[in-house]
Amino acid sequence: MKIKTSFLSFLFCTSLNLQYLCTRKSKDFMDNRQATLELGTKPVGKLLAQYALPAIIAMTASSLYNMIDSIFIGQGVGALAISGLAITFPLMNLSAAFGAAVGIGSSTCISVKLGQKDYKMAEHIFGNSFTLNLVVGIAFGLITLLFLDPILYFFGASENTIPYARDYMLVILAGNVVSQTFLGMNAVLRAASKPKQAMAATILTVILNIVLAPIFIWPLNMGIMGAALATILSQLIALLWQIKLFSNQQEILHFQRGIYKLKSNIVKNIISIGMSPFAMNVCACVVVIFINAGLSHYGGDLAVGAYGIASKVSFIFVMVTIGLNQGMLPIAGYNYGAQRFDRLMRVLKIAMITATAITTLGFVIAEFFPYQCARLFTTDKTLIDMSIEGIRIHMLAFPIVGCQMVITNFFQCIGKAKISIFLSLSRQMLFLLPLLVILPPIMKVDGVWTAMPISDSVAAIVAFAMMAKYMRKFKKQMQEVPSPVLSKEGSLDS
Repeated sequence: MKIKTSFLSFLFCTSLNLQYLCTRKSKDFMDNRQATLELGTKPVGKLLAQYALPAIIAMTASSLYNMIDSIFIGQGVGALAISGLAITFPLMNLSAAFGAAVGIGSSTCISVKLGQKDYKMAEHIFGNSFTLNLVVGIAFGLITLLFLDPILYFFGASENTIPYARDYMLVILAGNVVSQTFLGMNAVLRAASKPKQAMAATILTVILNIVLAPIFIWPLNMGIMGAALATILSQLIALLWQIKLFSNQQEILHFQRGIYKLKSNIVKNIISIGMSPFAMNVCACVVVIFINAGLSHYGGDLAVGAYGIASKVSFIFVMVTIGLNQGMLPIAGYNYGAQRFDRLMRVLKIAMITATAITTLGFVIAEFFPYQCARLFTTDKTLIDMSIEGIRIHMLAFPIVGCQMVITNFFQCIGKAKISIFLSLSRQMLFLLPLLVILPPIMKVDGVWTAMPISDSVAAIVAFAMMAKYMRKFKKQMQEVPSPVLSKEGSLDS
């Protein structure tokens, strides 16, 4: 009798659990469906705020993360250390290029497979991406360490700046596998619909870096190597937390046997998708080499440091705008697919106005408060004076940069990838590089600085022209396609 009662209790509990799981699954499905429908029904402004704010917070945290090293190095080590750090930018961009190729490529593949409910293949892509991050991270670190000094001299280092650049990169490259894997896992978290966890991981590295960097630089007297060590340790701790998340067997994507062996078809798909961001980061690397070379030749080591400071200031506003673009992407993509061109134009308009406000704020700060910006990074009067001039000229075209970035992202949202890539690369490769060759021999240091706002302006004009062309097409489509009407049940009826 006792056994029978226990068995009945077991059946009862099991039925309740099954009922709960089914109800929860049904609720999650309905919530996801409702969330998707909201992209076509909810006020566009509220949607943009809902989707963009988390991304903006993450991007702001990321930009602060990049600034912290520069601030502590400048204040704790010296002016030449800032210049040495600026010399490392091309190498950092090159490392980021490989990271983006694997991270963006794998996260895109995972997103597709999860959407297709092909969870087994998604798990294998996850495992392959983890292996690829380890292999690429170790290989890049070892190869660049073997040829570090020649690479740094090629990137514009001098006898004065190479000790700082070398000390910093020795630590960064030794821990490159940690950085690569951390960024790769963050991309997978976003693909697995865990943007909050990805954001939390980024914020965690920022907080840890703020705490550790001054300890290593001042009490432990480790100088620029201490700043680099703080960066790697911060990423390592965040990576361990990511590994813990992916060790949960209840998650769709989790660490398990049999998923880590590289498969040619998976690797091919990851690399093919990741080639576009790889190419963009390589282009950024090439551009910075030319900038550093021009500044070093015509202005000396401190001019390179001034660029390092100016780029960090502008980077904040660029990253916030990128966060806005990330929030815009699902809204624009959904409404373009649903042929809701009125809502598509609405989100584009709001994003352009918001982006213009963000970058115009950057322009105002650059023009009226350049001293305060430069003083954050250094106490050296000569470097401050150079940075003030650099910040002002570098961000001269920023009021229109925001619109240019939104337009570029807009074409990506509607599936015009080739146009988006062209607009992204045109500023660097078609306009900036030739100007960096032509202007410095004529205008010396000012020629390097002036090349940047000119290329920004020309790139914006090209973007506006492309937008105007497609606007005419959209307006014609809007006239031809009737706006969907929202039914009482919440579905869209054409």
